[in-house]
Amino acid sequence: MTTLPESGRAWHLVRRPQGWPVPEDFALREAPVPAPAEGRVLVRNLYFSVDPYMRGRMNDVKSYTPPFALDEPMTGGAIGQVIASEAEGFAEGDHVLHFAGWREYASVPAQHATKVDPDAAPLSAYLGVLGMTGLTAYAGLLRVAAFKEGDAVFVSGAAGAVGSEAGQIARLKGASRVIGSAGSDEKVAWLVDELGFDAAFNYKNGPVADQLKEAAPEGIDVYFDNVGAEHLEAAISRANVHARFAICGMIAQYNVTEPPAAPRNLAQVIGKRIRLEGMLVQDHADLQGEFVKEVSAWVRDGSLKYRETFAHGIDNGAEAFLGLLRGENTGKMIVDLT
Repeated sequence: MTTLPESGRAWHLVRRPQGWPVPEDFALREAPVPAPAEGRVLVRNLYFSVDPYMRGRMNDVKSYTPPFALDEPMTGGAIGQVIASEAEGFAEGDHVLHFAGWREYASVPAQHATKVDPDAAPLSAYLGVLGMTGLTAYAGLLRVAAFKEGDAVFVSGAAGAVGSEAGQIARLKGASRVIGSAGSDEKVAWLVDELGFDAAFNYKNGPVADQLKEAAPEGIDVYFDNVGAEHLEAAISRANVHARFAICGMIAQYNVTEPPAAPRNLAQVIGKRIRLEGMLVQDHADLQGEFVKEVSAWVRDGSLKYRETFAHGIDNGAEAFLGLLRGENTGKMIVDLT
C-alpha cells in the first residue's frame, strides 16, 4: 500500500498577464493532498502538458473554454500513476490521462480519467503525438481542411507539436508538396531533413510572403494555420482557387496588445473562393479511435517521427510555458515530474 503524501505543489495564476506573461504572473504553492473520495482516484503526475491555447485562458474573457481562476491550480493535460483509488475499474499502479495538470498530485473523478498503456507507447506520447495535439493535426488536416491526395500543403508553426504532425500526415497521405515555416534554421533543417517536408523556411529571415512564394511556386491548396497575422496574409496570396484553410491557432497574436496589421488581403478570399474554417479539437472526438490506430502504426514503423522538449521538475512549470511562447521547443513541450 502506497503511503499517501500529506501535501503537494501546484502552479497558480496569480495575475492576469498584460501582453507577454512574466514569471510574476505565476506562483508555485503547496497545499494538503486529501485521500480520494468515492468515485475518485488520486494520481501522482508524471508529465504535464503546456500548450499555446493556455495563454488565452489567462485572460478574463468569454471563450470556448473557461478562463483560469486566479489563485487556484491551473489545469491541462497530464499523465500520471494512480496511487489510491476509490473508483471501480481503477487500481493502484494504473497509468491515466487526465486534465488536472500543473501539479504534483491530482484528485480526479473516475469519469475524467482514461487508462493508457505504457507498453504501447512512451507515456509522454499520450500528451503529444498520440494525444490532443496529434488529434488536432489529424482532424484539422483531414476533416476541416478536407485534404485530398495531390494537394499542396502549407503549415505554419511547422516545428511545433501540431504543425510537425500535420505536415507529416499530409506527406503520408500523398500531398504533392508540403511546405513549413519555423522560427530557426535548426528547426527548418529538422523539417526537411528528418520529417520529409519538401521545403521550409525561417520566417525571421525575410518577409513570409516572399519566402512562401519561392517555396510554393504553384500555389497552395491547403493551409494549416497555427500562427495567423503575416502568415495568414501570405497564405491567402499563394492560395489556389478553392483552397481550404484550417485555422487552428494564431500564436502571433496571443501576446499582442494591439490588433495585428495583417491580413490585409481578405478580399482575395472572394475571387479565389477560399474556405476558412476555425477548429477546436473537442469537436472531433469521434475520430479518436481511427486517429490512434492509424498514427500509432506510423509511429511504430518509423514513417511518422516526433520530438519532445522536456522541462524537468515542477519548479520549471511556468518557465516551460514561457519558453513555449518564445518558441524554444521543437515538437511537444512537456514538463517531466519523474
